[in-house]
Amino acid sequence: MEYQKAAELNGLCNGKIVTEYLCRNGFSELTVDTKKVAVQHKHETSRKEAEDESRLPALEAAYSTILRGLGENTDRQGLLKTPLRAAKAMQFLTKGYHETIYDILNDAIFDEDHEELVIVKDIDMFSLCEHHLVPFFGKVHIGYLPSKKVVGLSKLARIVEIYSRRLQVQERLTKQIAMAISEALQPVGVAVVIEAAHMCMVMRGVQKMNSRTVTSAMLGAFREDPKAREEFLALTKSAQ
Repeated sequence: MEYQKAAELNGLCNGKIVTEYLCRNGFSELTVDTKKVAVQHKHETSRKEAEDESRLPALEAAYSTILRGLGENTDRQGLLKTPLRAAKAMQFLTKGYHETIYDILNDAIFDEDHEELVIVKDIDMFSLCEHHLVPFFGKVHIGYLPSKKVVGLSKLARIVEIYSRRLQVQERLTKQIAMAISEALQPVGVAVVIEAAHMCMVMRGVQKMNSRTVTSAMLGAFREDPKAREEFLALTKSAQ
């Protein structure tokens, strides 16, 4: 068996925060210390906020350089604070790099005798294309087949937020959301569908205003069982 630390597994095991993880012959030896990890999270958040603050001057200077490179006068009234505003905006739009499912799930996974399909659909999603740094946005549909454990529904939307607030491609974003839910809940199956409009195809390039990109990730029963997959797709399609 491979030995791993909790940090490599997003710090979750059966819905609990784990500070140590040791596998031996398929069995897990766990040490759970919720209070200690909560303090560590608070310290880590403060450290990341301080890092963001320290990087602002460099980002601000970079945006000033871009504006001057476009032929703009950065001293005119309308642009005086634009580099700083743009730097702060970019930090917000990529704040998902500082977050993991470990940060949001905590006590939101519950033991429940439920094994039927759970779907949260039409979750608004906004992200940045990593190729052109322009937005793509749309809807995310998530479904999972529980294995005696369910998650607070709002947490599924928060998982979408974590991975969409990064420089992304839609294909990877879809898979990351599915994998995160699968690792956290260990369900029978997970399905994720994203339909999005990409500004790199609308505002530039081919400039196709009505184009939409649809991606899916099917894990477990949704990949192996056509009936489960068809049920999920039928229920999400009916919402559109």
